[in-house]
Amino acid sequence: MYLMQKQGPAVRARAPHSGFTLLELLVVIVIIGLLAAYVGPKYFSQLGKSEVTVAKAQIEAFDKSLDTYRLDVGKYPSAEEGLGALMTAPPSAGAKWNGPYLKKGVPQDPWGNVYQYRSPGSKGEYEIVSLGKDGQPGGSGDNADISSQ
Repeated sequence: MYLMQKQGPAVRARAPHSGFTLLELLVVIVIIGLLAAYVGPKYFSQLGKSEVTVAKAQIEAFDKSLDTYRLDVGKYPSAEEGLGALMTAPPSAGAKWNGPYLKKGVPQDPWGNVYQYRSPGSKGEYEIVSLGKDGQPGGSGDNADISSQ
């Protein structure tokens, strides 16, 4: 027994080191990279679609506000008065103006560009246009123009 007590502390087994090997870390990094490569493009393509949806919703809100303006004043704002006529009464509206017709002012489109208001429009009494992501007429995809007509 005396021998066992002496050998006990001297023959103590080493505890295994806890942690990951380099190979295990590389495998995890590769898996994360593959997931990012697969999910990333799908996520960012949805982001572009949501901006287009926001622009269409804002144009629809302008349509409703312009219709209310027309009911009050009797006509749509001129091209010179623009969408600003929805926030402040233009001189041509007189006492019939019952605005403001928008709660927070005239917003910019989702890409930071100003909405274009045309009166008369290409297919109706007015037209509201966002020039898309590139801010230039025409284009396709995210760069395509979004119009109320």
